Amino acid sequence: MSHSPADPRRALTLRDVSEASGVSEMTVSRVLRNRGDVSDATREKVLEAARTLGYVPNKIAGALASQRVNLVGVIIPSLSNLVFPEVLSGISKELEDTGLQPVIGVTSYSPEKEESVLYEMLSWRPSGLIIAGLDHTAAARTMLENAGIPIVEIMDVDGTGVDSVVGISHRRAGLHMAEAIVAAGYRRIGFLGTKVTQDYRAQKRLDGFKEGLAAAGLSLSDEEYYSGGSALLKGREMTEAILKRSPDLDFLYYSNDMIGAGGLLWCLEHGYDVPGRIGLAGFNGVDLLDGLPRRLATMDACRREIGARAAQIISGRGQSGQIGGEVIELEPVLQLGDTIRKA
Repeated sequence: MSHSPADPRRALTLRDVSEASGVSEMTVSRVLRNRGDVSDATREKVLEAARTLGYVPNKIAGALASQRVNLVGVIIPSLSNLVFPEVLSGISKELEDTGLQPVIGVTSYSPEKEESVLYEMLSWRPSGLIIAGLDHTAAARTMLENAGIPIVEIMDVDGTGVDSVVGISHRRAGLHMAEAIVAAGYRRIGFLGTKVTQDYRAQKRLDGFKEGLAAAGLSLSDEEYYSGGSALLKGREMTEAILKRSPDLDFLYYSNDMIGAGGLLWCLEHGYDVPGRIGLAGFNGVDLLDGLPRRLATMDACRREIGARAAQIISGRGQSGQIGGEVIELEPVLQLGDTIRKA
């Protein structure tokens, strides 16, 4: 099986596999597309020849008749934020045996970038699309509405979806965190956030949080913002800044666990009694929290399950058995950890 095309730069074709395996091109095509009745021995012969030659089927050529390729577009805002790799692993695991392959696009929390990534993705005619959030530019939403494929918007349910939606209510997550903090007796509360103007979900959490405080007759005592990545170092810097400005704060609520973890380390290093003198909470429930000296209070945002459920819908294995039109709201779990006083 030492056959190789005469010109090493020429792309391999079905004919090359056919000649190497001694099987007709039509049969080779059926084996590689997993279609039709082919004996195990013939199938193995074709696959062995394809493997030896390094032949990769041309999905685009094969998809011309159906106008679809077996790709699932996945559009997310960030790969540095620990949340999204977990969403991706949920998607990948669920698609493993479906013949569908996820392809990733990253928007860096920019609506304009999302629009161009979406345009590129849809030009490949994927079999489905999973996209973070419900908030898009008018042009992006129009593209989604007219894509003619299953669309699943993930991570958020506070708004109207184009097709299927899988996520949590960030507004309610913020509200429940505020209720837990108030119940534990904290009253002078600061908020530390990242990219809230661009991260719609963080903004919805903050809105719900303020709503929860208002119900108890409270409002935020101070706020600290920045627009970098969600990093430990930033959390330390922001915590130092807000506590120097407002030393009487007795609780710090962070928009995510990474800056919350940085804040916790800073407070412990500077001798703060946590959670007696000051309480802290983050959001997401990332695994990083397992390695901290104290377990940061947080909310598990169900990210792996969100990815898995979205992939199930795209591959036709959703709860309803139909593709499209499903709305699945998951309930984030409040984890009090060691940084909120026991009420």
